[in-house]
Amino acid sequence: MLDSAGTVLYIGKAKNLKKRVTSYFQRQLDAKTLNLVKQIHSIQVTVTRNEREALLLETNLINAQKPRYNIIFKDDKSYPYLKLSVGDSFPRLSFNRGRKRETGNKYYGPYPNARAAREALNLLQSIFRLRQCDPTFFKTRSRPCLQYQIKRCSAPCVGYIGLENYKKDVEYAQLFLEGKNRAVIDALIQKMEAASLELEFEQAGRIRDQIALLRSVQEHQIIIGEKKDIDVLGISVEGENACIHMLVIREGRMLGSRQYFPNKNAILSAEGDNDHSLLGAFILQHYVHLGDIDKAEIPKIILLPMVLKEQEAIEAVLTEKANSAIHLIKGSRGDRLRWIKMAMASASNALRSRQKLPMDLALRFQALQETLGLDLIPERLECFDVSHTLGEATVVSCVVFDSEGPVKSDYRRFNIRAKTGGDDYAALKEGLTRHYTRLKSEGRALPDILIVDGGKGQLSVGNAVLNELQVAGVVLLAVAKGPERKAGLERVYLSSNGKSIELQLNNLALLLIQQIRDEAHRFAITAHRKLRSKRRQTSTLVEVAGIGNKRRLALLQHFGGLQEIQQASVEELAKVPGIHQALAERLFEALHGS
Repeated sequence: MLDSAGTVLYIGKAKNLKKRVTSYFQRQLDAKTLNLVKQIHSIQVTVTRNEREALLLETNLINAQKPRYNIIFKDDKSYPYLKLSVGDSFPRLSFNRGRKRETGNKYYGPYPNARAAREALNLLQSIFRLRQCDPTFFKTRSRPCLQYQIKRCSAPCVGYIGLENYKKDVEYAQLFLEGKNRAVIDALIQKMEAASLELEFEQAGRIRDQIALLRSVQEHQIIIGEKKDIDVLGISVEGENACIHMLVIREGRMLGSRQYFPNKNAILSAEGDNDHSLLGAFILQHYVHLGDIDKAEIPKIILLPMVLKEQEAIEAVLTEKANSAIHLIKGSRGDRLRWIKMAMASASNALRSRQKLPMDLALRFQALQETLGLDLIPERLECFDVSHTLGEATVVSCVVFDSEGPVKSDYRRFNIRAKTGGDDYAALKEGLTRHYTRLKSEGRALPDILIVDGGKGQLSVGNAVLNELQVAGVVLLAVAKGPERKAGLERVYLSSNGKSIELQLNNLALLLIQQIRDEAHRFAITAHRKLRSKRRQTSTLVEVAGIGNKRRLALLQHFGGLQEIQQASVEELAKVPGIHQALAERLFEALHGS
């Protein structure tokens, strides 16, 4: 169906074309269908040989044309994986978007989203301490990086671990990624006992901690009886809103889940079988798209809560796309029924949560996803800002937003310890380093997007810190005010290419970026003013180690006031009773900021 300008409005298929087309011209139509019909100028028809060809043609045309009134789900560009460079002497474990099947690498996944992959990567680093840095970074190290200091790497770059011991850690990590946790724990127990017999108690203690962490993971990990690749789909439809929830199971382990929502203008089935039409449209769009990226990403089994009307034809399309048998199966008993119930309940909860969200905020998150070309709507944003008065009382703020707005319990402020002297770059570097070092060491959630207030300089600082800490999968942006620092003329710099994008004043993505940036600015200024006020009301002498009440009183009595003390030389300070030479030098440095 096309409008007067030739733009495709809607694409559909039917065995009986007359009946299908007539259904759009009945007297009782919903508002969306009526709006579609008013715009129709012409209808084009293509005849296929069979139902399978019709399904595939419809899917390809919808993916290519993106008609306004078709059911369209936002597909991933690709799933995230963990990549192990087994061809290297010291293999690297890293986050990988997509699966290009490069020689010398092994891939584990796919994970349902970047957050699940990052959590798995962080867990593996804490247990096995495999390197995550790229080859150039690895070869040029002369001392361990921060990953070693926070116990996330064994520092093979500087020889802190031998090749054989590192290979053992790689072997254990591979077994863990394959779901063989029991085998890893048994091997580590033997290794711990051997180390104890050889009186290497420090090594035995480290292995003991590894075993404890593995057992803790095993207790919380969902292990599936079937050692197969399975996707489980649940669906919830309420009026014109719908959600499809997918559970991702790979090699017997549930890796996580994700939700999909159709576009708001989608016209559902005219026959009222919305569950069938939505699930069918999703399966074809999602898995045909995956097959175009990598046929291996289509699981052999897709569990459904119902038998679809076009199930055999859909199976045939996916089987052809994957070059192997793909089965759509209704989960009707045992574990499969339990998974279906879990997916259905999750879809219902996700839909209710989405409907409760402020629509303007939800639209802003969606606009940000589309503007940046992200595969998913971001769930967590963090923004950093620096505040000081001519270098005095420098504070770096971190504010956090999720899909419901500010998460004030996760706000953080950092009183900068280094003497930055008004250097915003140095202050930002310290704040970012302290924050993400702590998040990684505690295994806490990382943001989907990190925003820093500033331009290309702040962008470079953010990139350097993320690379140093080997933080993977976080999108970095810098937002700077435009000419004459006028609000609304901001430029947004992207870490991927360093170039800026200019957004219109009414762009919803820009409004969200401005909102979180302004909140970070407010939080930073408030913290800075409190710190500055506190310091100005407190004598500088109080902050000097070794200067107590008696020595402070002696200094004031000797010189007559703080201004005279600040003007005194080291030799003059040392003449005060109770002030020795070393303390005089320390006091002089504190007073003069050297």
